[in-house]
Amino acid sequence: MVKLDRITVNPNICLGQPTIWGMRITVSVILKMLANGNSVAEVLEAYPELESEDVTQALKYAAWVVSEQIQNYVM
Repeated sequence: MVKLDRITVNPNICLGQPTIWGMRITVSVILKMLANGNSVAEVLEAYPELESEDVTQALKYAAWVVSEQIQNYVM
């Protein structure tokens, strides 16, 4: 299992979407910015409360979710 101590899911925060711990910044917001061509530096500039490890863990979380989806589909 990948260490994801900065990602949390709480049904009472952001409709249960995965967020950065202690913030209302969703993993999907970070991923969408990166997918649209923004650099990590630009993400951090847009959300100065984030740290680079938050962005890294958002990417790791996305990779883990996709991997789990594929494994569950194949089985």
